[in-house]
Amino acid sequence: METTSRLEPHTARRLSGARPAADGYRAAGFPWYGLDEAFSGPRWLLRVGKAADGSVEYGSTGHGEEPSLRGEPGEQHFAVVITVANRPVRPSPDGTGVLDATSVGSAAWLAGSGLLACTWPTQMERILREDWLEQQTVLAWDLADNLEGGDWTALSLPVDGTPTDFHYRESTYGWVLAGAAPDGTHLGAYGRGMSAYGLGFAVIGDLGAYA
Repeated sequence: METTSRLEPHTARRLSGARPAADGYRAAGFPWYGLDEAFSGPRWLLRVGKAADGSVEYGSTGHGEEPSLRGEPGEQHFAVVITVANRPVRPSPDGTGVLDATSVGSAAWLAGSGLLACTWPTQMERILREDWLEQQTVLAWDLADNLEGGDWTALSLPVDGTPTDFHYRESTYGWVLAGAAPDGTHLGAYGRGMSAYGLGFAVIGDLGAYA
């Protein structure tokens, strides 16, 4: 059976290659979210994620400095906002099973895996990082699957001016949060060097600010 419950993370910023085009974002049938107008720094796009039938399922918008594995965690300042389409349970494209519904947990998973993807423990040998990354990825999945657990705290942030409840947690390498926008779209975010407590989210009216 196919599933989207563990979405393949595409939220990590590409470390080389051309900047992603906005075409994939424009092809989506749902609104994109980013930080609101109170944020005045650089904005950039990451890659979109697509379902097996080619439809856009989610994507991410970056704010601040583009994260790099070469930088020390304390020297980086960025926030990435993840928008996940609100999809119900539906048949798989090949008709052999069903695709799980997307959820706030989906956004939490993408946020957690996105933060991991731009994290490199500098004190760790390269050969050991693969084991570390695998362990942390499993942990990120377990945490996303238990949003009501004690590892998360509640945080209210504005979404298009409306106070909205999010699940929030911090780690050594940054923070992640996840919740649902008033229109039902699932939102996730992760960052480092920028406090989550002062952020606000809003529907993006012009992707040109990111492209």
